[in-house]
Amino acid sequence: MSSSPRSPRLAGAALRTWRARQWAVAALGALATALVVGVPTDVVPTPLFSRAVPVQWWNYPALSVTAVLAGVTLSTYVRRPQRGERSTAGDGSRMGAVGGLLTFFAVGCPVCNKLVLVLLGASGAMSYWAPLQPLLAVLSVGLLAEAALRRLSSRAECPVPASACPTPRSVLPASS
Repeated sequence: MSSSPRSPRLAGAALRTWRARQWAVAALGALATALVVGVPTDVVPTPLFSRAVPVQWWNYPALSVTAVLAGVTLSTYVRRPQRGERSTAGDGSRMGAVGGLLTFFAVGCPVCNKLVLVLLGASGAMSYWAPLQPLLAVLSVGLLAEAALRRLSSRAECPVPASACPTPRSVLPASS
């Protein structure tokens, strides 16, 4: 087995073992993320918030992908690690949090962000910040994807020393 903290094969194997509870948490987490990020940024229209700049076309897929990845990452916390199961600092927890926060800045109205407005002014927000927002969205999705991959991969890893682990064939489905 590779020493890398992430593996698409291990992540896929972990997803195949999920029960209804994990999928329900993933769906609720995705919905909650979409609302927590989408309502204040007015990507999800409500009478509570408004935007000075219209929602861009890419805000919708960025918010959707973020919500799904955040839901998957959140659902990896459903089952508590068993005694003896290793927990590493590189499990993706911080990446997921940073990715979610970046999404908020990525899909938000460039001139409604008070911090950007104070630092750059309205014209600077439109000239400099707005063109950076799609890049922030890509970075956010990348961080969330990496966090989900690491969290899922660590769930499928054997918690005991490698000598006592089953062979990779008995853990993973056969590849063709």
